[in-house]
Amino acid sequence: MAAGGDHGSPDSYRSPLASRYASPEMCFVFSDRYKFRTWRQLWLWLAEAEQTLGLPITDEQIQEMKSNLDNIDFKMAAEEEKRLRHDVMAHVHTFGHCCPKAAGIIHLGATSCYVGDNTDLIILRNALDLLLPKLARVISRLADFAKERASLPTLGFTHFQPAQLTTVGKRCCLWIQDLCMDLQNLKRVRDDLRFRGVKGTTGTQASFLQLFEGDDHKVEQLDKMVTDKAGFKRAFIITGQTYTRKVDIEVLSVLASLGASVHKICTDIRLLANLKEMEEPFEKQQIGSSAMPYKRNPMRSERCCSLARHLMTLVMDPLQTASVQWFERTLDDSANRRICLAEAFLTADTILNTLQNISEGLVVYPKVIERRIRQELPFMATENIIMAMVKAGGSRQDCHEKIRVLSQQAASVVKQEGGDNDLIERIQADAYFSPIHSQLDRLLDPSSFTGCASQQVQRFLEEEVYPLLKPYESVMKVKAELCL
Repeated sequence: MAAGGDHGSPDSYRSPLASRYASPEMCFVFSDRYKFRTWRQLWLWLAEAEQTLGLPITDEQIQEMKSNLDNIDFKMAAEEEKRLRHDVMAHVHTFGHCCPKAAGIIHLGATSCYVGDNTDLIILRNALDLLLPKLARVISRLADFAKERASLPTLGFTHFQPAQLTTVGKRCCLWIQDLCMDLQNLKRVRDDLRFRGVKGTTGTQASFLQLFEGDDHKVEQLDKMVTDKAGFKRAFIITGQTYTRKVDIEVLSVLASLGASVHKICTDIRLLANLKEMEEPFEKQQIGSSAMPYKRNPMRSERCCSLARHLMTLVMDPLQTASVQWFERTLDDSANRRICLAEAFLTADTILNTLQNISEGLVVYPKVIERRIRQELPFMATENIIMAMVKAGGSRQDCHEKIRVLSQQAASVVKQEGGDNDLIERIQADAYFSPIHSQLDRLLDPSSFTGCASQQVQRFLEEEVYPLLKPYESVMKVKAELCL
């Protein structure tokens, strides 16, 4: 059998999120190198602040730490953790091994959550910073699509049954509106993130108060200095050993909500592909089915739906974790969080990359859309025909009965015989409707059934979407690339 943990080997399991789907930049943010390098950076920031506030830490020790931030012996750290059964102390020893002069002041006054939780918050912030422009690009691509097709009539569906006409662009705006809410929520939760800071074992800062001989002002300064160095505007005043795990709930709730939006959008695209009205991109050499060579399966949209379901379920992990944290902290959060936080972001990253790829190559088939409209529009136009007949001097009740009978006959042709809807031909052949025969083309113009749809698209894009996208203008040209 292969050795356990040999994740680069084809004989060992690797998460498909990292090996198949997520972007290199998101995988790096959740990598061991990024995590443990950040631990070292946090130890450096702590030592620098402690030195500034008067603790006996030398410039030589600080410089030694700076010089070894990237000099991580992962093999030694793994051996130390296996021996000590403590990941943080394993890395304290590993860092101290390459910084012998600074070894005695590394992690001074701190608890494991100083590096663990603060690193997680830095990672959450940076991962959100990766997602925000990706989501903005998806919205931008769909906005271009909606604008171009703002006036293209299409059959609306309620209950997936034919309903009043809308436009292709207006339907796309339903998708965009949900994603705009997600963008605002992602930005809010990113901006609301607070640093855990320098708090000690149970959040009381007792160890630091002792280090500074009872000077609580210096303890407060230390907390603020490290928070500033980490690039956070605020730190929690109140913590236990950890930052409250409700933060994880808030972050993953927003990602789960994004998953719901993407699932709805991609389900619509899959249904429209079945109707042959719209398709996602399909490459020249792409194979839809190993058995049926003619197939053009919407595999990108299906992938998004599959991963979005996973993303939506992950919020249950932090919900349950937060609910069972006893008093100042229990360690049953740790293993769970190692999995769910990374998986949530790698999954969100994947579906946004894939949805951007879809939105950059959506194909619309207007002739198919037009044909479906022709099949259903005669029934929808009956009220307009009645009104025109009344204006021409006819009786509303007589006209209603005439159309009812003709509609039933036309419906029978469609349902029983599999033929086309011939209601209009029946009306044209009936002398009763001769006063309005010349008006039928106008009464059946699809654009007259779409209401204010095109104007709504224009207003929505100009008043709500474009202002929201303005902060991301500099990254809009980046194209989506799928790993597999």
